[in-house]
Amino acid sequence: MNDRIREILSWYASENAGVRTNLARMLNHGRLGGTGKMVILPVDQGFEHGPARSFAPNPAGYDPRYHFQLAIEAGCNAYAAPLGFLEAGVSDYCGDVPLILKCNNHDLLNDERDPISQQLRELTEEAKAVGLAVVVWSYPRGSALSKEGETAVDVVTYAAQIAAQLGADIIKVKLPSEKVELAEAQKVYQKYVIPISTLTERVHHVVQSAFDGRRIVIFSGGTYAADEKFFEEVRAIRDGGGFGSIIGRNSFQRKKPEALKFLDTIMGIYEGSI
Repeated sequence: MNDRIREILSWYASENAGVRTNLARMLNHGRLGGTGKMVILPVDQGFEHGPARSFAPNPAGYDPRYHFQLAIEAGCNAYAAPLGFLEAGVSDYCGDVPLILKCNNHDLLNDERDPISQQLRELTEEAKAVGLAVVVWSYPRGSALSKEGETAVDVVTYAAQIAAQLGADIIKVKLPSEKVELAEAQKVYQKYVIPISTLTERVHHVVQSAFDGRRIVIFSGGTYAADEKFFEEVRAIRDGGGFGSIIGRNSFQRKKPEALKFLDTIMGIYEGSI
């Protein structure tokens, strides 16, 4: 284990040996292993959005084993999916890639949700008790926010802070826009001239908001974007001190050769070879 990974693990000194070992497994696995950067393949969209919307663009994705293969061949740090997808492929690929069990709290068929903070706290305690690292998808939504406000820089930084406070080891957030949503926050951003004019500056601010960079913060890939625009966003994440990307639809909805080329470029940007 190199000094960079030891430094990151030192931020989690209060965690038990199991949690720290599982963090180390992800940080040391795949093409970016040992760099402190991560690219994770998440495939929970079948649960959240339905199978046709998720897999019709690339029908190979209906088969759970396909996503294991993609994550392994691309050299991802980990593969995240709901229980069914993991169970359907784990016997064929056990030990070949670190796995993240995705516990969704949202689908399109049910509107009712449990109070998320309490639910998350309970899941966090349960996971850590058996040595599992906790990865939180911290996406703010609700009637208090405009649609654009869900990715406003003050809201995304707040989401990162809340996830860290609730015990997340790894925090996934959306890339923040320059918009400041909340009126009281607008006053603070103006008074202290917080730099948020570039995406790199906003990424830095989000990472800063997760215990001054002492929690791993990764950024979602979002909906489909032109490749060069996506690569520019990855460069901004890298240059702003972000720890990496978690990229689902932008990768698995492509045919495998194209997906592998796409992920190869992203990993090359993070490792500094591109």
